[in-house]
Amino acid sequence: MSMDQRLISERFPRSSRYHPDWILAGASGGANSLWLTEWLAEAMHLKPGMKVLDLGCGRALSSIFLRREYGVQVWATDLWFNALENLQRIRDAGVEDAVFPVHADARSLPFASDFFDAIVSIDSFMYYGTDDQYLNYLARFVQPGGRIGVAQAGLLREMEDPVPAHLREWWHQDQLWCLHSAAWWQRHWGRTRILDIEQADMLPDGWRHWLDWLRQVAPDNRMEAEALETDSGSHLGYVRVVGRRRAEAPLQELVVSMPFHYLKRPLVRDLE
Repeated sequence: MSMDQRLISERFPRSSRYHPDWILAGASGGANSLWLTEWLAEAMHLKPGMKVLDLGCGRALSSIFLRREYGVQVWATDLWFNALENLQRIRDAGVEDAVFPVHADARSLPFASDFFDAIVSIDSFMYYGTDDQYLNYLARFVQPGGRIGVAQAGLLREMEDPVPAHLREWWHQDQLWCLHSAAWWQRHWGRTRILDIEQADMLPDGWRHWLDWLRQVAPDNRMEAEALETDSGSHLGYVRVVGRRRAEAPLQELVVSMPFHYLKRPLVRDLE
């Protein structure tokens, strides 16, 4: 019997060992999470035993992959997808001892400062990380010298208004304005001086990988497929950004509540 050729890619040899039915059953977005995780890991210097936060992990495929391929411990954290479902998937993959599902909002994480050796985010960071103050919040959870890395859908260069005609039908969705270029992310992170930016690039032929994935997971999504095909990498692709937390970088303390201090004062002026 010949091997199932779906989702086999010379560019992603580690990912190609995983069964396509397992990958497709765990799909949670517009990207093959294993391909992007493998690409991101090439720049993350992961070592066995490291504690890694997988932020916005979806159905935890990336978390399972990180454990199996790199021997790290992973906190598989997501808001939208059920932690119990992820736990079953983690158990079935035989990595329950080192992959821990967590249900949490990216803006309200239940972890101690300096807890993680690395933080990764696969195709989700654009939904919350564009906030100018978010990196100051997130960076406290990784140790000084630890890396934060994201790999996700993005742009070759920033999109101007009006949007090019061949993308206009698909781009009308407001959420697509969160897509940015590697250069934009490098500036967005770099200006905070919290991280030393080590990598900010695009995946060669990323649009082709995006289109190959789309044809497998959502073959009826004509609008997106036509946009990618017509664009042919002129604007769309995958971006990767990796930064290392500077030990000397001051992080502003989080204000989670104000102290109680009430003094009664006159409400209006006495004009008589």
